[in-house]
Amino acid sequence: MPSNQNSASHSAQSSATGDLQERDLPQKDIARPQPELRPKVSVTIPTRNEEENIGACLASLVSQEGVGFEIIVVNDASTDRTREIASSFGGGNVRVNVGVNAGVKVIDAPPLPPGWIGKNNAVAAGARGAAGEWLLFTDADTVHQPGSLARAVAEAEQRGAALLSYSPEQKVGSFWEKAVMPLVFSDLAAHFEPAMVSNPASRVAAANGQYLLISREAYDAVGGHAAIAGSLLEDVQLARNVKSSGRPIFFRYGPDAVFTRMYRNFAQLREGWTKNLALLFPDSSRLATLRTAEFIAISVCLAVIVVGIVMGWGMVALNAAVMAILLTGNYMSRVRRAHFSFGISLLAIAGLPVYAYLLRRSRVYYKSGGVTWKGRSYAGNGQNISSSGAPAIKSADNASAENQKPSDKKIHEFSASR
Repeated sequence: MPSNQNSASHSAQSSATGDLQERDLPQKDIARPQPELRPKVSVTIPTRNEEENIGACLASLVSQEGVGFEIIVVNDASTDRTREIASSFGGGNVRVNVGVNAGVKVIDAPPLPPGWIGKNNAVAAGARGAAGEWLLFTDADTVHQPGSLARAVAEAEQRGAALLSYSPEQKVGSFWEKAVMPLVFSDLAAHFEPAMVSNPASRVAAANGQYLLISREAYDAVGGHAAIAGSLLEDVQLARNVKSSGRPIFFRYGPDAVFTRMYRNFAQLREGWTKNLALLFPDSSRLATLRTAEFIAISVCLAVIVVGIVMGWGMVALNAAVMAILLTGNYMSRVRRAHFSFGISLLAIAGLPVYAYLLRRSRVYYKSGGVTWKGRSYAGNGQNISSSGAPAIKSADNASAENQKPSDKKIHEFSASR
């Protein structure tokens, strides 16, 4: 009899508690774990046809130690085995304490709303269900170093940063990757100097969406990805929003935390940088001209050296050699900032005309109509792209976007002060 009474009392208490929660708490809070059960970090990975990468990424994340975390994979209408591979990593358990296996929760991205970019829609879906105090947004083509998650949180807290972002170590395999990637990342290093990005007194803001850690408080305060729904450069825009809100951000090269191989062939590389270069570099036409001129100058010097030797013009060859050394030295001092090896950096001289082509291609595509990425077309308003690099973007993946009012279209201003 006492046991029946206790059971009835317990059931009544549970029922009353459940009624209270349903009646008095917001629905979004009911879905999240209680504070003492919440993970420290929620890792969100947007995926669209990433069967080649997602396995290695998740393997490196589920083995993290030193911090409680959960992993949310958002499947964005993949047509390959992405969802199947991600689901094989577990049943959605949360790693609250060290030593408890971290499962992987796989959800499907909702239908793409008008004016939204696919990645932003997927990431926002993951963030809505995330329970962590910190949110880590990372890409499926990343691999995370052991213990990096705990170290990243510790670094963010130690520096008092509301947003911390690492630029991953870039792995390259094919000739085209080696020829182009050092050139892009060296110019990025010049445009977005980490010291300036991390300086609260500077207006320069940047982040790398391959590893972006942000506090839940800051994310909600600036409107999250809903505030930048139509931005193809969502990582930089989110960093700008956080910094302009008065919250500190921190950015650095992070080979100790994460590495990635962004592209595996020229077709992928061309599509990816066509999407990004005109947005990253508002002066892309001028930059293309400079890189073309640099290639021509070095090539001419090398040709003159050869001709001078063949013709017996010793002084001509010597002068050309001196000029070639000076030009190459200036080139190497810039490109080595991208953290590639000496040999790959030197090889990238051959990629200068290809890089110039990609810079011009990106700008032309935005001016003439738009770009394609992950099977979706994003149309840019050619009349609105200017020296500020600010095309209007809309997704052709959702036909209703065509009927937006002008006031609803997303105009992406990319400040030249960056």
